[in-house]
Amino acid sequence: MKLVIAEKNIAAQKIAQLLADGKPKTDKVYNTQVYRFTVQGEDWVSMGLAGHILAPDFPDEVLFDKKQGWYSVTEDGEVLPADVPDGLARPPYDTKRKPFLANGINIKGWKVESLPYLTWAPIIKKPAEKEIIRVLKNLAKKADHVIIATDFDREGELIGSDALNCVREVAPDVPTSRARYSALIKGEVTAAFDNLVSLDQDLADAGESRQYIDLIWGAVLTRYLTLARFGGFGNVRSAGRVQTPTLALVVERERERMAFVPEDYWQIRGVGAAQGKPETAFKMSHATARFTDKAAAETAFSHVDGATTGTITAVSKRSRKQQPPTPFNTTSLQAAAAAEGISPARTMRIAESLYMAGFISYPRVDNTVYPRTLDIAGIVGGLSSNSPALRPVCQKVLAGPMKPTRGKTETTDHPPIHPTGQGDPETLDGGQKKLYMLIARRFLATLMGPATIENTKLSIDVSGEPFTASGDVLVDAGFREAYPYGLKRDEQLPPLAEGDAIDVSDIKLEAKQTEPPARYSQGRLVQEMEKRGLGTKSTRASIIERLYQVRYLKNDPIEPSQLGMAIVDALHEFAPRITTPEMTSELEDDMTHVAAGADTQEHVVEHSRALLAGMLDTLIAHKDDLGEAIADAVTADAKVGTCPKCGKDLVMKTSAKTRGSFIGCMGWPECDVTYPVPSGVKVSPIEGEGAVCPECGAPRIKCQPFRQKAYEVCVNPKCPTNFEPDLVVGECRVCAEAGRHGELVAHKSERSGKRFIRCTNYDECGVSYPLPARGKLEATGEVCEHCGAPVVVVQTARGPWRICVNMDCPGKEKKPARGRGARGAAKGGSAKGGTRKSAAKPGAKKTAAKKTTK
Repeated sequence: MKLVIAEKNIAAQKIAQLLADGKPKTDKVYNTQVYRFTVQGEDWVSMGLAGHILAPDFPDEVLFDKKQGWYSVTEDGEVLPADVPDGLARPPYDTKRKPFLANGINIKGWKVESLPYLTWAPIIKKPAEKEIIRVLKNLAKKADHVIIATDFDREGELIGSDALNCVREVAPDVPTSRARYSALIKGEVTAAFDNLVSLDQDLADAGESRQYIDLIWGAVLTRYLTLARFGGFGNVRSAGRVQTPTLALVVERERERMAFVPEDYWQIRGVGAAQGKPETAFKMSHATARFTDKAAAETAFSHVDGATTGTITAVSKRSRKQQPPTPFNTTSLQAAAAAEGISPARTMRIAESLYMAGFISYPRVDNTVYPRTLDIAGIVGGLSSNSPALRPVCQKVLAGPMKPTRGKTETTDHPPIHPTGQGDPETLDGGQKKLYMLIARRFLATLMGPATIENTKLSIDVSGEPFTASGDVLVDAGFREAYPYGLKRDEQLPPLAEGDAIDVSDIKLEAKQTEPPARYSQGRLVQEMEKRGLGTKSTRASIIERLYQVRYLKNDPIEPSQLGMAIVDALHEFAPRITTPEMTSELEDDMTHVAAGADTQEHVVEHSRALLAGMLDTLIAHKDDLGEAIADAVTADAKVGTCPKCGKDLVMKTSAKTRGSFIGCMGWPECDVTYPVPSGVKVSPIEGEGAVCPECGAPRIKCQPFRQKAYEVCVNPKCPTNFEPDLVVGECRVCAEAGRHGELVAHKSERSGKRFIRCTNYDECGVSYPLPARGKLEATGEVCEHCGAPVVVVQTARGPWRICVNMDCPGKEKKPARGRGARGAAKGGSAKGGTRKSAAKPGAKKTAAKKTTK
């Protein structure tokens, strides 16, 4: 039996489908799916690993013995040497208080005193997927050949190497091979398994070096920053070898913006048109694009103020060629997708799913040159067959000549990102289809000729002052027929000749100021990280996403939070090398040398430890200074407004009891002002005049639901702007069956701001239903045919939404809600506790819904 080990279950299934003589059989070993099939009469089985099956970690302690020096002991009793420098204190210590032990240091607990020892602690690999390792070993015992078929990059090679080590524990002599492919399609996979190679241990060691280095730096710096100021609004402060200098780039740009001193300038603009033809209107501006002297601008404007005619003094036309783009690598794909509204992190998640489904080639590449072996014509033909929208362009491309563009980077591991030409794009969902079409159109564009753009420039005399107007027209679409992204629409000027008179109107003198440097977009930041040598094609998107998760970054274009700025400023003062790209780039070069076999994993990891240790002493000495900076920044980030009662800051807080968020006054306990926070939304303060409610003086906040339109609201539930009159939506069926009259009333709580429907006899019948958090309610007078609960209409941004208010309605099992929006809306309106079951069990009077107060 041959055992194929893929990186994920879906890849294992796909490989089985592509290699099998017939249809693979899905089986289970313990609780893990595997795929059994035959190839030329031989039994094969494939399994997926779910990514890394081993995870690096530290032991709990580093111990010292006079004879053997520093060491650690694993859970299995294995002794690991620790290369702790002689300068660090050895036992016996003056205290037995943790982290100090009688014979060493405890490094599991988060203590500042243990950080220098943590820097030098040995690293162990622990099982991260015990069930999968169990299955892997079970199959390896029965295999006569093992083939590693994980993704071909550093991380994939490391995953395969770890799997192979597990295999060796139970089958030390089984032959092993490596299958390398760039797309999960028939031709690629078949060729890979026909041309098996050996696993590249140098490449795996480079991947493991990154794992170890990132673990050491991340653990030490994160613990340090957290311990520097433990407590506040979320305790853990994240940091890392690549994360910190990336954050520093954003902070540096923000500091440039803050230091920017705007300069005044003036512009004179107007509107021209062919005489008597207002429909031909075009924009024109003074030939002096920017007046830096106000008096000169006013003098020029006085000559043309109120002018109604002008004369064309010159007409010039010039054509320019716009060259087609180069093939996509990971960075350029992320940048292009970000311009279309898809974040780099989401781009990589979608690209991974498209790769696994066989729609595109491997998405983590540096290469921008198609290899000669790539069947370009076959791919274009496949696109033509499977995508009617692309068929006309594909036919033009196939008519030739097909001369692909070339980028500056050429590698031999994977081709640039391209469509495979297989699969039906109509089966993809919104985000997948959007990214797939971007990749497909980019591929076609690289095979087409340049676009020709004709520029027309008019020189105009208005009352003795020179004006100009220009327009661009796409006269030959070229590659733009396939790739319209970023294309400006035509700016057509009317046909005018020298000496023609034109109508002039709306001439204005505009006072302006120069703008500070633009903030990074996510796509631009990925490109800047690549330029500075920060991270890799596989990690840059996740690093940016992580910076958002820990609230060091916000918005897009990207702004640093006060906390992010405080951390970078403090680290820059006390350990400046941590914030610079140069140090990280140096370590990246070290790992590249490991991949090339020019250096060893042990050497580069020790080098990184030494770099970190050289900065740690200074950081520990200034822990309190950094802690104060963090505390001030956290409070500033948490501020949402000013307390209308005492004038102190209102900030976002977390309840120690419920772990829920609320808004509270910094003057507590003297001031007890608190406000609830809408659930299921991201809350941010509003700047400017709109920050204070004109009705009650409480702060107004911006609420951003997941993938929905943001809205603004006053935080005070009792504010008149939040008031909703009670609405009778029907009669209580439970009360009617009991022989009494009860009305079902839609109500919004003045305390919590939540909405619900409750019977007027609630204490007796216990009937209550949750409602969506937002949207005007309308009673229909109808009841649900499945459960008898009221049917209401909720007005949403997408139009009216007709719902049965009973969350346990049997009809909802037959027609489940589609998409996040419907589920989230119902969930967002649910009162805390179990109101959903009150109607299903009408006899229960003491339900969790009863806790909701009016």
